[in-house]
Amino acid sequence: MIVHSDAPSEWMDSGPGAKRRILCESKDIMMVEFRFDQGGEGLPHNHPHTQTTYVSSGKFRFTVDGETRVLGPGDAMTIPSNAVHSCVCEEAGSLLDAFSPRRDDFLEAHGWPLS
Repeated sequence: MIVHSDAPSEWMDSGPGAKRRILCESKDIMMVEFRFDQGGEGLPHNHPHTQTTYVSSGKFRFTVDGETRVLGPGDAMTIPSNAVHSCVCEEAGSLLDAFSPRRDDFLEAHGWPLS
């Protein structure tokens, strides 16, 4: 079975110099695209979801549980549940993130119904 959204959500602010849109979701997983201006930030936070991040373009300095690494196009990582993480965009770019289970807080912020 193929499950998809009718269309990606509208872009919304996601932090200083950052925007996000939901690409697709189910109860078990969700994919979200993030766009960052140079100097944009994903402020330190944590959540119960396991997260994967793929760098589509740009250069990002990520800190996960106190460990910092710079990632560029084609790099990917997994962020464990409840790990405190953040990023600073060193060169404007975009990320593709997957969350398991889905981020209901993102759905609510975008005005999508919870199913």
